[in-house]
Amino acid sequence: MKHLFQIPVLPLVLLLTTSTYAADYQTGVEASLRRDFATAYQEWEPLAQQGDASSQFQLGWLYIEGNGVPQDLQQGIQWYTRSAEQGYAFAQTALGRLYEQGRGVPQSLPMAYMWYSIAASTWDKTAARDKDRVAAQMSHAQLAEGRKLLGNWKAP
Repeated sequence: MKHLFQIPVLPLVLLLTTSTYAADYQTGVEASLRRDFATAYQEWEPLAQQGDASSQFQLGWLYIEGNGVPQDLQQGIQWYTRSAEQGYAFAQTALGRLYEQGRGVPQSLPMAYMWYSIAASTWDKTAARDKDRVAAQMSHAQLAEGRKLLGNWKAP
């Protein structure tokens, strides 16, 4: 009997926390699919504040599109950036698009190239095509700048 109480508590707490965490994220996804963006926001916001990159990306999307919250490009970009800096490829691709279009940020093909390249180096196949498309539009100087930005990137 003595051995039953010697089970490490931390793994059990992490397991319970992780499954609640995943359930809350999934609840947000399901709400979003129903276009219940207010509920999605309520589920994702605490997770995003705790550092969950997926939830940060989703909050960024809500703000960029104005779904369930007032549209706020700057707030969306901040959430995308927090997620992207943790290595979340979808957020990296999203930032690439924003820089390519100049939406909420000054248009910058070198920054778009950098973000697309980072996303492509992880697993986002779409980002690889986007990187190549943007590179074809860039001057030699812009491409050199994009490569320099990429070289200065500190992977998480």
